[in-house]
Amino acid sequence: MFRHPAVVAAHCAIPVFLAVLAGCAEPTRHYLLTPAGPPPTGGGPGLGVGPVALAAYIDQPGLVLQQGENQVALAQSHRWAGDLEANITSVLAANLGRERHTGNIRTYPWTDESDLRHTVSVDIRQLHGEAGGDAVLDAAWRVYSLPDRALVASRSWSGREPLRTDGYDALAAAQSRLLARLAGRIAASMD
Repeated sequence: MFRHPAVVAAHCAIPVFLAVLAGCAEPTRHYLLTPAGPPPTGGGPGLGVGPVALAAYIDQPGLVLQQGENQVALAQSHRWAGDLEANITSVLAANLGRERHTGNIRTYPWTDESDLRHTVSVDIRQLHGEAGGDAVLDAAWRVYSLPDRALVASRSWSGREPLRTDGYDALAAAQSRLLARLAGRIAASMD
């Protein structure tokens, strides 16, 4: 069977073209939320943090940007470095430990609550960036005393934090600052 040289050249060029396109794709970058400082050490009143529940639109591998009043976009090349719920839980735990001056912090699930004085459950209803350059957080929480499991506080809070520079790293940093502010609100509600 005879094949025209142009057809053979086209078939050979397609894999080369696809390889070039793959090389042009933006590299995937990964981000972590971070606590306001090092986690506390030592003892102190026991505090259990969790469970933390995320709104479904947040519980995605990519960072979320609000592009319009009712439209969000997931960043395909800018992703969370691991499980976002676990990252938020650990950041809140470290920040709450600093706020409450205790190193006796546990994250949900825990096996023994005999030395816990309080538990905190959190619902993250919004956590995203906005086109105007702000990070947004909306959360609700419940604080329970132990061992009686009495409700101590049930509150909500919404905050905005400006990005200090452009980019996804600045967005993750602003979201980290929002989680520190949230921890301050939660800690104040425990008194």
